[in-house]
Amino acid sequence: MSDIYVPGVKSRFNTEKIIEDLMKLERIPKERTERNIENLQVQKGYWQEVGRRISAMRDSARLLFSFQNPFNERIAISADESVITASATREASEQTYRFTVKQTAQADRFLSSPIDEKMKIEGGTYTFSAGNDEITINFRGGTLKEFVDTLNRRGDGKIAASLLSIQSGTKSLLIESKVMGAENRLGFSGDATNLLIKTGMLEQGNETRKDFPLTENTVRKTGQGNININDGILQVKARSSAVLPIGVSLSADSPVIMKLETSTRVETNAILEVPLPPPGPDIPSSGSISYGDITIENEPSIAPLPEWKTPDVPQRVDDMAVLSLVFSDGSSAKLPAISDSGAFVPRQYLLSDIAQGRTIVSLNVDNANTHRDVSIGKIEILDPTAVNGGLKPVNPVSTARDAIIALEGIEMTRPSNTITDIVPGLTLNVRGYSERPVELKISADTERVKDSIISFVGNYNRMMAELNVLTAPSRTSQIGQKPIADSRIIDELSYLTADEAAEMKKRLGAFAGDTTLNSFKSNMQRTVSAPYPTSMERELALLSQIGIGTNVGNKGGGYEPSRLRGYLEIDEKILDAAIENKIVAIKELFASDTTGDRIMDTGIAVNVDTLVKPFVETGGIISLKSNTIDSRIKQDERRVDTMERQLVTKEQELKMQYAKMESAYARMEQMSESLDNFSRQNRNNR
Repeated sequence: MSDIYVPGVKSRFNTEKIIEDLMKLERIPKERTERNIENLQVQKGYWQEVGRRISAMRDSARLLFSFQNPFNERIAISADESVITASATREASEQTYRFTVKQTAQADRFLSSPIDEKMKIEGGTYTFSAGNDEITINFRGGTLKEFVDTLNRRGDGKIAASLLSIQSGTKSLLIESKVMGAENRLGFSGDATNLLIKTGMLEQGNETRKDFPLTENTVRKTGQGNININDGILQVKARSSAVLPIGVSLSADSPVIMKLETSTRVETNAILEVPLPPPGPDIPSSGSISYGDITIENEPSIAPLPEWKTPDVPQRVDDMAVLSLVFSDGSSAKLPAISDSGAFVPRQYLLSDIAQGRTIVSLNVDNANTHRDVSIGKIEILDPTAVNGGLKPVNPVSTARDAIIALEGIEMTRPSNTITDIVPGLTLNVRGYSERPVELKISADTERVKDSIISFVGNYNRMMAELNVLTAPSRTSQIGQKPIADSRIIDELSYLTADEAAEMKKRLGAFAGDTTLNSFKSNMQRTVSAPYPTSMERELALLSQIGIGTNVGNKGGGYEPSRLRGYLEIDEKILDAAIENKIVAIKELFASDTTGDRIMDTGIAVNVDTLVKPFVETGGIISLKSNTIDSRIKQDERRVDTMERQLVTKEQELKMQYAKMESAYARMEQMSESLDNFSRQNRNNR
């Protein structure tokens, strides 16, 4: 039944198949152009990948000589991170400092007694302060939690509150200052004072603050010393002493401290007096007798003296432990040594630790120095836990105080444990107390230098791998076969994943014979292997001298094809040693200024940047290649559009022609059938 012809439904001659076959031939130029577009797009992708690899290497090269170069980075290494740490900027100098932390900074944190968790806070005006910052809340009344939430909302980062569950069914109210420093004490007024007394956070204490004015009546000179008192300042001259009766009796656990200020004046040209020989006794004249013009003198009296021996020159005395406390039992205790400073330096001492329950009678200043005057000013004794109005916290979790640190013996106070204004470029983080100085070493960030160099080598190798794959020369394994590139180039790249290796094989030899890339590859190899001037030119002028080269890992020698492809290897032991001992020369190896104009003009990184710049800059080689391919793609796309229209027209023409042929054939059949019928009728009529 398949050969039955139905007019208007099925073609007698299968014209659809004939037209389809003819159109396949007509579409060959269009399909060829479309494949060319696909190939051009693939090539553009290859050039873009080359551009990305070159850009990545350029970025890592520029990092080695830009203003952000790692050679100027600094790190701070603390000998005891539990005491002090630091972070260093590029402005910090490479040297070692010795810090002693005598006290860390703290903020006031007061805890109440356990109170009923269902306690209601009455409405009122509650005023809190932290230093000079005052916060007032108008509370309408409510629960403890509502009061805490209100205070935290209004605390403005200066004051905070929280509830602690210490005992079942109760809460303890914690109020704290968020600002450290002795000047930022917590304060209370209005209804806040009554509330905190009611909750057992504060209690009325005795006023313990005492100021000791320095006058002629309050200071006593001892021995033959020389002291001066002027405008409340006591000056104790060299080899002089003074006594300040203070009369303080404290319990063994008293928090009372003594504050004072000290300064010194050092006479650098002081000349110590050397005793002269004694003049001896004064012997009167023995007399004489005269007769006429003749005078006879008596023989003078003689007083034999021992031989004079010049005493040794007095030695210079340097004694900074000039302060001491004297107790009622006759004993005494030296206070920590002061330091030289032309300006007054504040100092403070916890008296209970020094007195050990003994009554303090006086503060003595014994200046045994031969060339140094010591001045004392502004002496006061106070309880640091006391707040306004003589109130004292019952359960102080911590008390506001300044950090006290000493740098090379020079004592300084700061209101925070984060200190930025002592050493330029250094931020100190005070963490804990230390009895001995802790070394803080500022040095170059060698790890960052190493990472940057490794990054440069890694990006260089990935770029060279891309170039080697794309420009791989073709070879023919058998006569008559199509030339193919050597895939061993990809097998050597052991760091590639399976997917990356498969992608590499697709572009193997894609730009074989491209003179631009081959020339660039050769120039790059020469650039990284050439010598460069450094301050250690005899010891360091080549990249291989810091453990980086094409053959550093081949200890046994021998031929390896992969080493001829320009990849760099790293011997980390050699690199680490070079960075540790020759970091300045390494910096010069990558970039240096030979003309004195502060512009880096030579070095591996500088020359690499110069070499790759024409490729990746705006309008450069990569951009030009991509734009050229884009133009060719657009031309071919226009050709495809034109051919598509022509094919549509051609197909319509074929269909019309074959339709006319089918129609003509059908008419011919009809005429043939009519003639046959006419012949049969004639035969029958006869």
